[in-house]
Amino acid sequence: MAEVVLKGVSKTFGDTVGVAGIDMTIPDGAFVVLLGPTGAGKTTTLRLISGLETMDAGQITIGGRDVKGETPAQRDVAMVFQQYSLYPHLTVRENLEFPLKSPILNTPADEIRKKVDEVASVLQITHKLDNKATALSGGEMQRVSSGRALVRDPQVYLMDEPLSSLDAKLRTDLRIELKRIQASMGATILYVTHDQIEAMTMATHVGVLNEGNLVQFGTPREIYENPNSVYVASRLGLPRINILPGDLFGNAPKRAHRIGLRPEHVTQGEGVAATVGRVERLGDHTRLHLKLDGHDITTLADPHAAYTPGSDVLIAPRNPLCFDAAGNRIY
Repeated sequence: MAEVVLKGVSKTFGDTVGVAGIDMTIPDGAFVVLLGPTGAGKTTTLRLISGLETMDAGQITIGGRDVKGETPAQRDVAMVFQQYSLYPHLTVRENLEFPLKSPILNTPADEIRKKVDEVASVLQITHKLDNKATALSGGEMQRVSSGRALVRDPQVYLMDEPLSSLDAKLRTDLRIELKRIQASMGATILYVTHDQIEAMTMATHVGVLNEGNLVQFGTPREIYENPNSVYVASRLGLPRINILPGDLFGNAPKRAHRIGLRPEHVTQGEGVAATVGRVERLGDHTRLHLKLDGHDITTLADPHAAYTPGSDVLIAPRNPLCFDAAGNRIY
């Protein structure tokens, strides 16, 4: 596996900025997740690293080697797309074998068989090895697509929302399995997702992108607890952070135009009265959706307590994040 370094990497598509001068280091053996809305530059970054797109400016190194001008095969990366990208006329086994039969890899037949069997077992598709790809469900196709990358031993895995089409249970199972595989192999993975839970549970590092710019890079805990802007604060956390006027609870903290309150940082039993709008009982916890002076506030509550829509609850802020008028963190 290898470290990947981007220095001043830029790419435009006509008048549209794909990425704008990105500087980022993906440490060897790290599981880096890129977060951001559609159009933020996540997939473009993956495609630039893989060699599927050519950058306009900057430098990309993989394992210390400048890869400018190299083909995707020469860069020795494995990419998993959101689409299945399987050969429909081949069986599952033949699809999994295909990357290993490349003349560049020159993998012995017995090793190919062993790797395919191992990956099929991990992905729970051993019983489907002799099936044609067209006979699989959508979830099975995605597992085979991921398996085509996992059978290889590339320098870097690049994954573009590989679990997004799976049902909730399988997505959870494969999320755990992917993290286990990554840790056991020491693999370097760059992973694109819109799923905040995937980012929090799988990543060693998170990169937050906005309009082609890398606006913050750090561990999931750093991004969650110390976001540098309203934009970054809104990328992680479910339920989302409450962004409120700085003076909603009385005197605004010094220079704070807005405050950010995670649901767990809204305390109950003291402060100002907010009205209960909706109660979500989720088993191990309850979410209260409140209204205060026309502003929506979500907080967590005792799952055993009784709450009635229309009643009042006293709330107060604890450890608010403070932002200026431009949305930048001030403290």
